[in-house]
Amino acid sequence: MAERDVRWQGVAHHRLDYVVQPLTDLARIRALLTPRLEYTAYALGQLEPGLAERTRWFLAKGDTGTGLVLHSRGGLGEATFLMGDPDAVAAVLSIQPGPPQTYVTCQPQHLDSLRASHRLASHQVMIRMGVQRERFRPVSGVATVRLTGLDIRRINGLYSSEAGPSYYAPEHIDAGVYRGVVVEGRLVAVAGTHVVSPQERVAVVGNVFTHPGYRGRGFATAATSAVTEALFERCDNVVLTVDPSNRPAVAAYERLGYQEVCQLLEASAARKDPSGMGAWLRRARANLRGRQYDGAFVSLKR
Repeated sequence: MAERDVRWQGVAHHRLDYVVQPLTDLARIRALLTPRLEYTAYALGQLEPGLAERTRWFLAKGDTGTGLVLHSRGGLGEATFLMGDPDAVAAVLSIQPGPPQTYVTCQPQHLDSLRASHRLASHQVMIRMGVQRERFRPVSGVATVRLTGLDIRRINGLYSSEAGPSYYAPEHIDAGVYRGVVVEGRLVAVAGTHVVSPQERVAVVGNVFTHPGYRGRGFATAATSAVTEALFERCDNVVLTVDPSNRPAVAAYERLGYQEVCQLLEASAARKDPSGMGAWLRRARANLRGRQYDGAFVSLKR
């Protein structure tokens, strides 16, 4: 889609104007994400063949800056990623709020923008940590095993040992990298991945869990170390997300060479407009106003 310069004429102080455009050029999307690779790792991973087809990207430019919104659909459900100027992000969400229910990753400054269009069932500030190959310090002393989809009953059984039922499918395990610790024939710790992108050379570690009866023995650290080591066979940058109040976990990741990169917010969210009719009407009006700009012209009251 062609891009034209937007000339903001006669903008009142109480109104902010933006042009919102869909993005389909993966090279352009990559160029926007790469400068903040550790924060954008999940979004970069969605550029992989087979995943990119399940994404919708929107860029807003206007009075306060630029904002990027990703809506994606994966094996575990709908997800939304926000990046950039909060008001520009709000402009996108006002006409492209995404699915009725979604799991949002953003930064704390985006919270008000998200609340303008969504109700939050829960949200938590987390920290993103990252490691590169040259900083990685693997641990030894605890044996780990490779896990596949054939281990799904043991994996779901472990995840269910504290927080209720777990419903991972074999393909989730086979599509990622999973390692575990087995004690006397029992799987007691596991670490895996949310994203593995050989194309983008980036991966996101996740689903790290130890059975309550086996904590404090370094099993999760060993499993995370084994996953990270395996990921560096096809990736250059590995990141993970952790609750900053979980100091033992943060310290364990630091021992492996991970360092804090930024704060982010994770939230379960539902559209305030379940039918989508309000967003449809705003979008139709914005499309009419924005024809001369090759996009949708959105005004926010401030």
